[in-house]
Amino acid sequence: MADIEGAALEIRRARESRVPCGPVTAGFGLRTVEDAYAVQAVNARTWSAGGRRIVGRKIGLTSAAVQAQMGIDQPDFGSLFADMHYADGAVLDSQSLIQPRAEAEIALVLERDCPEPDLSVAALALRVAYLTAAIEVVDSAIADWRIGLLDTIADNASSGVYVLGTECVPLRGTDLRLCGMVMEKNGIVVSTGVGAACLGHPLNAALWLARKMAVLGNMLHAGDVILTGALGPMVSVGPNDSISVEIAGCGVARARFLAGAA
Repeated sequence: MADIEGAALEIRRARESRVPCGPVTAGFGLRTVEDAYAVQAVNARTWSAGGRRIVGRKIGLTSAAVQAQMGIDQPDFGSLFADMHYADGAVLDSQSLIQPRAEAEIALVLERDCPEPDLSVAALALRVAYLTAAIEVVDSAIADWRIGLLDTIADNASSGVYVLGTECVPLRGTDLRLCGMVMEKNGIVVSTGVGAACLGHPLNAALWLARKMAVLGNMLHAGDVILTGALGPMVSVGPNDSISVEIAGCGVARARFLAGAA
């Protein structure tokens, strides 16, 4: 039997202490995706009971190459909490994270609920209020990023914090499949990509999430933020690093990292 509560507590302790733990898959007998999501759900309930507020979801593992490498055929998801959100240009405290890495993504904000498990992509598009460029700072509680699929799911899909740009771009007239991305670290280009890198189209990822959450009885709501998945390789970040992401047609998102920043 998987020790769901034990694995959840191990992850919470690592997050709170900023000291990474070992992989929870082997240590606590997690064997299935359902086990891993059960661990994630325990921590989401615990954090919510403690006053944190869920404001959206993130989608991970949206790269076909990464899915093939891990032997899976679908992405994963995690919860976004209000205290994870930062505005464009924010100064982030690198000491509040464990082993952060930055990814460039397109964020969608919903205008209407998505309760249907058979939602169409056209119907989803009509429920998007706007989109914007985003930086997701992924952060694993597992030491040295020695993670498999179950470890990252259990650890809230390796969620850290995220930064949203200030441009609120309408979906209509924006070709998310072809939009190019450039990410710079300290003024040097470190990652490039295109919308098609995210499951062929970022809306494909958002549709998968909307249907999945509806089936689970935890539908996406109006106002929710959806981080649709990385458009290019992630990069490690630390004190004194600056990250800038520009996505054609979607705007810019920027962040700086300082040790002990307020």
